[in-house]
Amino acid sequence: MSNAAIYFHPEGYETARTDLKGRHVAGESFLIGFFRHSGLDRFACHVDGPPLARLFMDLADRHAPGRKVELYLTGEPSRLANVGCLFLPGPGIDQFAWRRRSRDQRAYSLCGITHTTSESPQALGALATAPIQPWDAVICTSWAARSSVEAVLQPYAEYLRDRLGAAEVPLPNLPVIPLGVDTDAFRFDPSVRAAERAALGIGEEDVAVLFVGRLSFHAKAHPIPMYQALERAAQRTGKRLHLIQAGWFGNDSIAAAFIEGARRYCPSVNAIFLDGRKPDVRTRIWAVADLFTSLVDNIQETFGITPVEAMAAGLPCVVTDWNGYRETVRHGVDGFRVPTVLPPPGFAPDLADRYDAGLDSYDHFIARASQITAVDVEAAAEAYALLAVDPGLRRRMGEAGRARAAAVFDWKAIIPQYLDVWRQLADIRRHAQERAPRRDGDGNPLRPDPLRMFQAYPSRTLEPGMRLVRAPGVTRAAAMEALAMLHGDPMNSPARNLLLSPTADIALAIDALDPPGRRVGELAGLVPTERQILLVRSLVHLMKYDIVRPVEPLGTRQT
Repeated sequence: MSNAAIYFHPEGYETARTDLKGRHVAGESFLIGFFRHSGLDRFACHVDGPPLARLFMDLADRHAPGRKVELYLTGEPSRLANVGCLFLPGPGIDQFAWRRRSRDQRAYSLCGITHTTSESPQALGALATAPIQPWDAVICTSWAARSSVEAVLQPYAEYLRDRLGAAEVPLPNLPVIPLGVDTDAFRFDPSVRAAERAALGIGEEDVAVLFVGRLSFHAKAHPIPMYQALERAAQRTGKRLHLIQAGWFGNDSIAAAFIEGARRYCPSVNAIFLDGRKPDVRTRIWAVADLFTSLVDNIQETFGITPVEAMAAGLPCVVTDWNGYRETVRHGVDGFRVPTVLPPPGFAPDLADRYDAGLDSYDHFIARASQITAVDVEAAAEAYALLAVDPGLRRRMGEAGRARAAAVFDWKAIIPQYLDVWRQLADIRRHAQERAPRRDGDGNPLRPDPLRMFQAYPSRTLEPGMRLVRAPGVTRAAAMEALAMLHGDPMNSPARNLLLSPTADIALAIDALDPPGRRVGELAGLVPTERQILLVRSLVHLMKYDIVRPVEPLGTRQT
């Protein structure tokens, strides 16, 4: 089995938003690639409700017309056994593992994916304590991302062994699959390049350097090293350089800092700022540039999709030798990787302490880490200068990058790797031993059934042997009429989807309550298994309004 139900929510896949981030772009691109290149004749969608289901079906119909879409509502997770795997657009498979444990842990696999790993190490730690099974996985988008996950999980596992005396703390499978792109979308007619460059005032002999991404000095890439290096390159080569920064600012003060920074640190370079949230800008801007750059120095980055997009567009890249960038851009082949430096481990525990204590926000936490990340400005300047003066080098590196993007990072090459992981997980699920098998009534101990947690509160519980009867003078017709009125009362609106509605099942039970009444277990047996829980809850609801009574007095609990 190599299919998976896609947990669909716009937060994971929607790019039409003001707070656009790389994970949104990556999620949307993955979904389109999945529709186009999975080769599946049906798609499965795990979704909260009809409005989101319609969005998923519209996307599927647009990119894979004629394929069937099967819906699996989040309120009915057991049905995922029909698919065999649930794919989540983030690493948080722990909460879904707890939901699965309340039913059947072997019913289906869970597969998440990392994006940024810096924001919530505690959430990663939950993977060590949740009922993750050998047939579950969190895909890491780079080996660097996997290393950051293991840097949390392995010490935490050691702590749990020391603290609890556990012989083993199993960790999830962490396969590495890079993000992908649709390489065909980055091919442009020469007329597009000419028109866009003319609109921006970029001459034929000028050199356009492009950065695409959030314009955030604290959460993406600090721009000063880039500005300094471009200024040196402009001074050395005498070339007219244009720096196009296509992204978006978090607020006006950040925008002013970038604009003033470009004016101060690279006065010889023409700085152009464009709103990269606009789809036409985000696509056509690739046709304008002669080279791409991204001197990312932030721990929130794990893979970095823009260098791959640049290679797909045939642009040589000047990027930092940093996390996933190291695995995409080949130094001296597709472009140049600029060296970076961090202090050694043990020299920033106060950063983590301040973040954990709430003294620093997440933005301040990653901004402080960026301030102690060095980028080799001189190496960047040399790379910019080499590419600025040598069109042949730009062309050769651009062609090498385009070929690499098509062969390694196109969704046609990436999606089969997802299918293979899901196939492997299905095979493991058939044969591997279950970890921490579920006991009767044992679901999530930290999110227990309220009827179990608070069973000491009432005088009695509705045991199967308790005999019930209609209250004196209450006929079947009167009971159904009263129940219909109660269901329509706004004070009872929380009962929606909690109980049986006044239909045949409930009428059958009420009919059976002629004197001397029926036992609860017998009443439950009157309806199909899947509706027995609803019936038992409905019986207590009927008792709540004195439509139904126990034959024997309840009595009060003695303390």
